[in-house]
Amino acid sequence: MAPSRDRKASYEEAPGDDGEVVTTVCNSAGAVQSAESIEEPFTTYFDEKIPIPEDEVQSWFSFRKLWAFTGPGFLMSIAYLDPGNIESDLQSGAVAGFKLLWVLMLATIIGLLLQRLAARLGVVTGLHLAEVCNRQYQKVPRIILWLMIELAIIGSDMQEVIGSAIAINLLSVGRIPLWGGVLITIADTFVFLFLDKYGLRKLEAFFGFLITIMALTFGYEYITVKPDQGQLLKGMFFPYCQGCGTPQLEQAVGIVGAVIMPHNMYLHSALVKSRQVNRAKKKEVQEANKYFFIESCIALFISFLINIFVVSVFAEAFFGKTNEQVLETCMNTSSPYSGLFPPNNKTLEVDIYKGGVVLGCYFGPAALYIWAVGILAAGQSSTMTGTYSGQFVMEGFLNLKWSRFARVLLTRSIAITPTLLVAIFQDVERLTGMNDFLNVLQSLQLPFALIPVLTFTSLRPVMNDFANGLGWKIAGGVLILIVCSINMYFVVVYVMALGHVALYVVSAVVCIAYLCFVAYLSWLCLIALGVSFLSCGQTYRLGFKTHPELFLLNNVDADSVVNR
Repeated sequence: MAPSRDRKASYEEAPGDDGEVVTTVCNSAGAVQSAESIEEPFTTYFDEKIPIPEDEVQSWFSFRKLWAFTGPGFLMSIAYLDPGNIESDLQSGAVAGFKLLWVLMLATIIGLLLQRLAARLGVVTGLHLAEVCNRQYQKVPRIILWLMIELAIIGSDMQEVIGSAIAINLLSVGRIPLWGGVLITIADTFVFLFLDKYGLRKLEAFFGFLITIMALTFGYEYITVKPDQGQLLKGMFFPYCQGCGTPQLEQAVGIVGAVIMPHNMYLHSALVKSRQVNRAKKKEVQEANKYFFIESCIALFISFLINIFVVSVFAEAFFGKTNEQVLETCMNTSSPYSGLFPPNNKTLEVDIYKGGVVLGCYFGPAALYIWAVGILAAGQSSTMTGTYSGQFVMEGFLNLKWSRFARVLLTRSIAITPTLLVAIFQDVERLTGMNDFLNVLQSLQLPFALIPVLTFTSLRPVMNDFANGLGWKIAGGVLILIVCSINMYFVVVYVMALGHVALYVVSAVVCIAYLCFVAYLSWLCLIALGVSFLSCGQTYRLGFKTHPELFLLNNVDADSVVNR
């Protein structure tokens, strides 16, 4: 096991018999252990590690190596395709047409850059973000941070449950009620937990299969609707929003909040540990960082295309439509869902449930069922990645080794109970309406992932020669400030719409506590970024441990690292 938090540990390296560096750990009692004999504290998901082939012919780039590193980025990209994102996409198209596609592209690029930091942390240190937080933050902020991230994961779980339940209801033509769909998601979660017993590559292939289903189903809708390609390209590459008002602005903010999810930083930093990388060799670490970044680019490009399909379908077919127009069309096609749309001239408001219905009314029953299959694939795939995120976070922060069954039973019960109650006692409008609240919840948790990942990737005691350079520190700080500010605006708009004095008072009290904790994390982050005068000589007691309990790269060839 790793040295205790209360003991000082020193790390020494010496050449082994085969010329490789052997790391030893000396604890306060004077005992010396080889790093090879120290059992890594968290091995779930990592019992099997994928070997990286040698390729002497292609020194700079190898497709064989890229294939070996392929997997973690695609699992990470599923968070960009969960039911919450799909709903944000279709609402963007229905509210603003093609005008916000550039926001979606920009949010995806920002997400890619932030995911790069998370992946580098896992590769360089051999520990994921939750484990590093556990070792570096003091006890009280560490527990608060864990609680905040768990809230984000539970909120994400609830969105996945809602998406899966709605898809099952649509596929069964309403025969399976929403609460029945919620119960089915309980069973399928436990079934999917056993997939990695058949091998890590098979599990990754299964996720690839689900992404393929989403691409085919939403691609079918795209081909069926035939969006205007000129308007699509204009909306993607020209940052404008002519004639946009408050609804379009709020939708743009919602896109950023839906795309960049807090628990995904913790997930990605853990998934990269599934590859065999000798961290004592700087060249191998460099190579792993390069291939993981290439893989992330490919994975997020595919997820971006799928999101484009959804936005474009609803922008072309339903932008500017009124409830009365949709009601008339549904009645002409004898749709059993006509009662969803009131006979008025208000602009059509859609969600993932109504989205499938209106597709069925305008383009036939096949469009509805294919839409439902895509939503089901999105819900089921994000269910699995959410499960892994929760497991990594709980084990990393609390040093607990709960079985996956116990962890999923706990978090799934918390996530499913309120969703099940709403599904039993309320209609589908209430169920899909929960997504707005859940998006706000996750927006609030975003600083608790972005600030730590920038903090630790900027610290040389943690990252050594792979610490962020000045450019990345500035760019990372600016990006995080922009993203957090946008999400806070989204939260303020939601709270102002509540319209109750008591809720305003409660929100104000919570906001004060929230901002104090964010300010604390930001203070430590600024110290890590080089604003040393803020430390006031108290860094050890108030923030970081002076002896990080990490498996560091100590003796590596500095000349072989490109200055970042």
